[in-house]
Amino acid sequence: MRKKVSVVGSGHVGATAAHWIAAKELADIVLIDIVEGVPQGKGLDLLEAMPIEKCDCRVIGTQDYADTGNSDIVVVTAGVPRKPGMSRDDLLSTNYKIMKDVVAKVVQFSPNCILIIVSNPLDAMAQAAYKLSGFPRQRVIGMAGVLDSARFRTFIANHLKVSVENVTAFVLGGHGDTMVPLPRYSTVAGIPITELMDAPTIAGIVQRTRDGGAEIVKYLKTGSAYYAPSAAVTEMVEAILKDKMKILPCAAYLEGEYGIKGLYVGVPVKLGARGIEQIIEIKLTAEEQEQLNRSAEAVRELVRVIGV
Repeated sequence: MRKKVSVVGSGHVGATAAHWIAAKELADIVLIDIVEGVPQGKGLDLLEAMPIEKCDCRVIGTQDYADTGNSDIVVVTAGVPRKPGMSRDDLLSTNYKIMKDVVAKVVQFSPNCILIIVSNPLDAMAQAAYKLSGFPRQRVIGMAGVLDSARFRTFIANHLKVSVENVTAFVLGGHGDTMVPLPRYSTVAGIPITELMDAPTIAGIVQRTRDGGAEIVKYLKTGSAYYAPSAAVTEMVEAILKDKMKILPCAAYLEGEYGIKGLYVGVPVKLGARGIEQIIEIKLTAEEQEQLNRSAEAVRELVRVIGV
């Protein structure tokens, strides 16, 4: 029996995630949305692409959560998107209400699934989903670090004119202005970028990484990024469904790791069939730890507002 992935929200991120997942033939897909006809139309369109792509994936669109029943993974992208001048945090109260409704229905029909949260503000929404679902922390994961690290890797590769395949980069902390890119742990073919670029250049790339989402929102004017976020989701889905034990930066609920307790923060984790198989603790300098603590505090403020 093929695996089953449900994607809540059939907007740009959700529909594009479904596209990537189907193109890799990872699972059958259910697209669900409150807007009548949109998931059905996008689902049918994607299904009709499968013969061309030579992929035997079943894709359906629906408004009925019963169709998502017994999903292995549920990806939650539902929520109001960012608009120019709007921070991720501005979305907090509206998207929390949406999350409450979504999680209740997901738990009802897929009580054993793994939840991947994409809705913004991401770390706070992951915490909300964890508290609302009652799932163990291993099965509620926030997609943030994979995207932020991909942006960091892109800018490093472009500057050094090397293959993106040669570039490894780590970004910790909350998904927002306080994220913590780690140049010391970022390499090109194993060579630390601190050996290849001067400090001002690295600082500029770090700042562009922090502003990565806002830069795209500014260009689009009426929407936000979706190709890279959905590709990041797909890498996580693949690691879980194939039990790859792949180390990726994700938002995870910390219970003392990195000196942080009771909060979702971006850290490197090992992803496998059970979700988060292990949280990887790396040594940080005093300055890096301070930055991570500041990032965590920014997340904690949001969590306090919604009471989770």
